Order: sequence, then C-alpha cells, then structure tokens
Amino acid sequence: MSENIDLSTLNIPEHVAIILDGNGRWAKNKHMPRTYGHTVGSKVVERTVEDASDIGIKYLTVYVFSTENWKRSQDEVSMLFSLIERYLRSLIKKSKKNNVRCRVIGRRDNMSSSMLQVIEKLEEETKDNTGLTFTLAINYGGRDEITRAVQGIAQDVKDGKLNAEDITESTISDYLDTSGMPDPDLLIRTGGDERLSNYLPWQLTYTEFYFIPVLWPAFTKNDLIDAVIKYNGRDRRFGGVK
Repeated sequence: MSENIDLSTLNIPEHVAIILDGNGRWAKNKHMPRTYGHTVGSKVVERTVEDASDIGIKYLTVYVFSTENWKRSQDEVSMLFSLIERYLRSLIKKSKKNNVRCRVIGRRDNMSSSMLQVIEKLEEETKDNTGLTFTLAINYGGRDEITRAVQGIAQDVKDGKLNAEDITESTISDYLDTSGMPDPDLLIRTGGDERLSNYLPWQLTYTEFYFIPVLWPAFTKNDLIDAVIKYNGRDRRFGGVK
C-alpha cells in the first residue's frame, strides 16, 4: 500500500505513540533467546526515529518498559535495563547529530544512579534541539502517572500554590509526565494484541488506534507509512458532528 504513495498528499500526524510489542515472540520464532529479540528491537527503534523524522512526524513516543514489566524474571529485567542504558548512552551522540530532542517519562525513584545519570545527560544535551521530539516511556504506567499528578496537585493545594476550584483538565495535563507535549494523534501497537496496557490513558482519549500483527523487530518504514495512510482514512470528530 505504501510503496507508491506521495507523502506530500497525506495529513501527517503530529504525534505518534507506539507500543513496541513482540520482541520475545519474534526471537522465539527464530529459535533465539528473548534477549536477542530485545536487542534487535532496540535497533528498530533507532531506525524508526529516523523514519518518523523523514516522514514529517514531530513527536514520537515509545513504550519501552512498563511498571508491570517488573513482574518478569529478574534476569530478563536486569538484561532489559542494561540494554536500555546502553541504548540511551548511544542515543546522546546520535540525537545531537540528527537534531532530535529526547525526553524520558515514567518513575525514576527506583532506577539505578547510573541510569538516572544517563537520562539526565540525554535530556540536558538534547534539550535545545529543534527537530523531532523523541520520548521514551521507561518504568512507566499510566495509572501511576495520573496518581503522581494528583498527588502533586493535592500538595500544591495544601501549600496554597493552587486553588482547588481552579483545577481544570489543562491543570491535570500540566502535572503529567508529558506536560508541554500535544496528545498523540495516532497510536500504533505491534504484535497483534488490541489493548493499551496502561499506556498514556489520559493522553489517548481522542487518539486513532492502529493495531497490526507485525512483531516489533519486523516493523519497517512501510509499516509506519501504512499506519499514516490508515490514519488519513479516519474521520476525527472529537465528539462533534461533521
């Protein structure tokens, strides 16, 4: 579908969010360990950032590690965080070269000091870049994010910094990890499952969903373009009538 499409004729979504699902199953299908799937999957993330920028997407947010992923084996969790940390370190130089601004959302209170240091370095050294904004959701859970936002609002009301009667939807959005970013226009989930898995529940209220069976390590630029084409076929009414 995507091979003969003139991208200039398409309405490109400003913000695309992706649930990266299927690394383990992809590796199993190839009779390889799950770690191999995660490693290849990280390379696909790297390529997808470039593809999204080429297409004209301004914000790309990917679900890297959820608060529920701690339920996996200790060996797999340790491997994932080691891989994530290496990836973030490599991302600093590449993002500076490609003018990509990087952000990390999610809980940080139970991350290692080395992980925190690389996250802070990544965000600090790319904060003035003006190209695509690439956000990685690490140790992220949507309900946890909303809970932390409510706690922050409650504390500010208690401290007299905020009046309860002045709280609006915009106020809540400002206390979320994604403050300052537009809500996603398009959500892509690979791997065949059709659920959100606690990903950006506040932000995805009016987002268009695109679920595909392709396992994440097999995801290509053509798959991304196909998702954009499907997005162009949707009638976004935001609760109104056209």
